[in-house]
Amino acid sequence: MVLVCGASVWPLAIQAQTTTAVRRIGVLLGLSTSPDDPGAGEILRPLKTTMRDAGWIEDTNVRFEIRFGGGNMAKIAAAADELVALAPDLIYATGLPPVQALRQRTSTIPIVFSLVADPVGFGLINSLSRPGGNITGFVVWDLSIGGKWMQLLQEIAPDLQRVGIMYNPDTAPYAPPLIASAKASAIRNATVIELHVRNDSDIHTAATSFANQPNGGLLVIPEPFTNANRDKIIAQSDEFRLPTLNPVFGAADRGALISYTYAFDVMMRQPASYIDRILRGETPSNLPVQAPTKYLLSINLKVAKALGLSVPSTLLGVADRVVE
Repeated sequence: MVLVCGASVWPLAIQAQTTTAVRRIGVLLGLSTSPDDPGAGEILRPLKTTMRDAGWIEDTNVRFEIRFGGGNMAKIAAAADELVALAPDLIYATGLPPVQALRQRTSTIPIVFSLVADPVGFGLINSLSRPGGNITGFVVWDLSIGGKWMQLLQEIAPDLQRVGIMYNPDTAPYAPPLIASAKASAIRNATVIELHVRNDSDIHTAATSFANQPNGGLLVIPEPFTNANRDKIIAQSDEFRLPTLNPVFGAADRGALISYTYAFDVMMRQPASYIDRILRGETPSNLPVQAPTKYLLSINLKVAKALGLSVPSTLLGVADRVVE
């Protein structure tokens, strides 16, 4: 009798062990427009690969509900409504507007973010070390990186006496601490001047005015406006022969003298670790917000030669990419 009963229970036990509940993850990509958008692939591929390495197999024990904001606030709001209504186990969001939209709609669904510059300043979390609430994630950079940008620009162009910091104050409210750290790192009494640009004509006007005096260089703060106008800013830098550090992605390949920014693929893998931990029972409030773990230095030797600059061997030795 015991053997018969045991035999009848055994298949059920096996079934219970092999049947895994499928966890649902909402994904809101702020800038991407569709699954075919190259930017969506650059975010989702490393995320899913790292999740798979942690044991989360798509359509086996995890399902992704993906929505696209396309950089449009109305679409982002609608996507946030849809995802919250689905009540997934967790939502992953890229960029500030999606996280803000989700925060307005839920205080209970765990949210993991990336590509946000200043989550404390925008009121998303209490502090980097103790986020509190239902939100945590990964910032695009430590705000002290402005000092590193200034250091690199002055190292590759040691005769600079004036450094213009170009950005749009309307789309980069997080700029002040970056600028403060850049100013603190300025050497040889270099004057730091803020160049506010809000449209195409501002870019030309600012570059023209700044280039009226010699020994000037540019430092570009990456933010939505300067990202979208990367090539226009590079063209103005070339026209007025301004040594420029531009951390916007692809800037050095497109003609900027030097770039220093986070390694995108590495950053896109980071959120998977927090998603995994939250799905296994941890809470966002106890997971500290983290900064990038790897940065990439790119130098354009062709531009350096055109500007008459000799790139120090120390910089070349640590460069991750040299464009010739």
